[in-house]
Amino acid sequence: MTDIWNPNTTWRPVALVTGAASGIGRAVVELLTDRGGRAVAVDLSADALTVFDGNDSVRALAGDVTDEAVNAAAVVLAESAWGRLDTLVLNAGVRGSGPIDSVDLEVFDRSIAVNLRAVVLGMRVGVPALRRAGGGAIVVTSSNTGLAGEANRWPYASAKAGAINLARSVAIDLAPEGIRVNAVCPGPTITGMTTHVAEGQPERWAALQANVPQRRWARAEEVAEAILWLASPAASFVTGVALPVDGGVTANTGQ
Repeated sequence: MTDIWNPNTTWRPVALVTGAASGIGRAVVELLTDRGGRAVAVDLSADALTVFDGNDSVRALAGDVTDEAVNAAAVVLAESAWGRLDTLVLNAGVRGSGPIDSVDLEVFDRSIAVNLRAVVLGMRVGVPALRRAGGGAIVVTSSNTGLAGEANRWPYASAKAGAINLARSVAIDLAPEGIRVNAVCPGPTITGMTTHVAEGQPERWAALQANVPQRRWARAEEVAEAILWLASPAASFVTGVALPVDGGVTANTGQ
């Protein structure tokens, strides 16, 4: 394990990041590599992954994270490129909303597949690699919607709540092996997933902003900083946590 109390220690992890081509995932990859780390960036779109062209600290892999073979290929890529894997940032996600009695259940199924089942797949293939590296960290991107309900967003809320308790439960299982598992729970954040709100639903954008005690939406880089802290040796005694990064939204009872 890295000695975090040694001022001469540099944390230069090899990380696997899903949903890496935009938003929070892209911010994680860019911050990590700017600070000397290396990353396998996984995203559905090969074209979107060209944002990392020219970055020698990134290996890009296009594929669907709901496919276990894609997750396995990402682990192989990390170990073949850099000899190990230290960190999983399981960040890929999709939106999901609609009335409970009329929404097409494919919306719910897709939300579960990407926001929850793909996290399981990432852990299943990633944990053995973390063991081979002597320990490591897993960070799951959930949502503050996974901590409490949100109107009309039950498909998303259900999957994100599941991801939180998945992280907590696996954290207990893996703690004796030196592998920490945590979740971040962002509030309203400016990403590709929220562009449709900014462009097409200005009233909802304003309402969500007004609900944040800090009276603004987060930048993707702010959430990425929390993810990197949870993944780093600085958080060496933090595991099983669901960390809100939401400007104070979940601090409010709503009363």
